[in-house]
Amino acid sequence: MGGGVVTLFLCGDVMLGRGVDQILAHPGSPELREDYVRDARSYVRLAEAVNGPVPAPVDPAWPWGEALGWLAERDPDVRILNLETSVTRGSAFALDKAIHYRMHPANLPALAVARPDVCVLANNHVLDFGRPGLEETLVSLRGAGLRAAGAGRNPAEAYAPAVAALPEGGRVLVFALAAPSAGVPPAWAATPGTSGVAYVPELSAGTAAAVVRHVGRAKRPGDLAVVSVHWGSNWGYRVAREQVRFARLLVDGGVDVVHGHSAHHPRRPEVYRGRLVLHGCGDFIDDYEGIAGYEEYRADLRIAYLVTLEAGAGAADPGRLTEMRMLPLRARRMRLEHAPPEDRAWLRDVLGRISDGARVTADADGTLVLAPSAVAPGVRP
Repeated sequence: MGGGVVTLFLCGDVMLGRGVDQILAHPGSPELREDYVRDARSYVRLAEAVNGPVPAPVDPAWPWGEALGWLAERDPDVRILNLETSVTRGSAFALDKAIHYRMHPANLPALAVARPDVCVLANNHVLDFGRPGLEETLVSLRGAGLRAAGAGRNPAEAYAPAVAALPEGGRVLVFALAAPSAGVPPAWAATPGTSGVAYVPELSAGTAAAVVRHVGRAKRPGDLAVVSVHWGSNWGYRVAREQVRFARLLVDGGVDVVHGHSAHHPRRPEVYRGRLVLHGCGDFIDDYEGIAGYEEYRADLRIAYLVTLEAGAGAADPGRLTEMRMLPLRARRMRLEHAPPEDRAWLRDVLGRISDGARVTADADGTLVLAPSAVAPGVRP
């Protein structure tokens, strides 16, 4: 932190389970119960069929690839990601799920290597192995010194923000929520008697007001509030009207960044009243390489978001977006590499087209830059 700003690293779904878990040093059981795939190693073979051999075992940094060097150079103040997998050795597959993700707890160095400050757990895979699997996930993350948000042993834990202190004072509070539109079962909600996720049954004005009250009780002068939401369908650029309205109501109530995820590819970013809303960050790490279908969305392309916000005691408008840079990456051999120029240009054009006229430009350093005036203040959906 310096010069009156705070810089956040944000990304979408980090799915270190299933096929990715199998190439790491301590793979868990490869058993799956999907309609067509019964062995997680099949996803490794699919990736190899399109891009060549994947070494195994790989070191913990392998899945992150060239993203790690870029992060080290930028050294963001706070790093936030959506950890979309259970961390468990359990074998009790959730019966109401068609797809199950788990990574072996001994493979957590493959998460820790990215130095996340907050791992969001409010998503549709953290209970793939039931509440015992969630308990092991929470214990494993805690044992590795990793903060979690969005799931817990009771509602107080699940809805509590993860807190990242800033070196020059103030805090970043990360609240995490899971919505049914992302395939999160209602039964996964944390209740007074059961563990679970921070669940919002609908993206209504009433729910937004409840979230705003919750944020307001925790937020102090000098703090920045991020609400990370798992919402929306897997494919397509359309953003539901109620999702746009919900995000803007959060901003109206004092939220500084809305960090949305669930779709397998990026959806539109917007700037509302000077605050950043990411409607979908897209996948970041997964084992989807080689799976056919939906090629028009280029799900092999990933984005690392570097978000700079006005902050500090002398800030005129704390939380206002001053810059957002996006690093385009490409998945190859289950590893992230810098996207070539033609892929960066494709992402620039798509993001500009789907963002209601927002100006997205390419910089000489290989990043894409979103103009802070992407949406006029006060505009309603």
